[in-house]
Amino acid sequence: MAHWLMLSLVAMVLWGIVGLLQKVTTNRISADAVLIWDRIGYVVILPLLVIHTHLTNLGPKDMIIGTLDGITNSLGALFLYMSLESGAKASIAVPLTALYPLLTVLLAVALLGERVSPLHWVGIILAVVAAVLMSLETPAKTEAAVELPRAA
Repeated sequence: MAHWLMLSLVAMVLWGIVGLLQKVTTNRISADAVLIWDRIGYVVILPLLVIHTHLTNLGPKDMIIGTLDGITNSLGALFLYMSLESGAKASIAVPLTALYPLLTVLLAVALLGERVSPLHWVGIILAVVAAVLMSLETPAKTEAAVELPRAA
């Protein structure tokens, strides 16, 4: 198995667990609080990253782009948490927001001049169809959902 594929599969498993944790936490605490604790989780692994990263060769533009990445990532997470806190099902909201690469593809084509093959366009169209189908809600019958007590 290629190294990149193994790393991608580990990321997929971890993000799959994250989707569940995001719903469980927003059932218990506010979206704002979840984002704060989420970022504390980043701080916990920060020493490992600093040890293996060369920050001395970064210019101001690199730092600005990195900071913008962090800001947009945090805002995206906050809006997902607010969606889950507002009652969205994790099985719908998390996969729906995970379709963000569709926007990345469009931006890469428009702003970076990247090319997308016809087969990839078919995949993009199918992903949009999947997003629409996933977001459709059917009238729910009595659901036996387990409610976790909400923290004060």
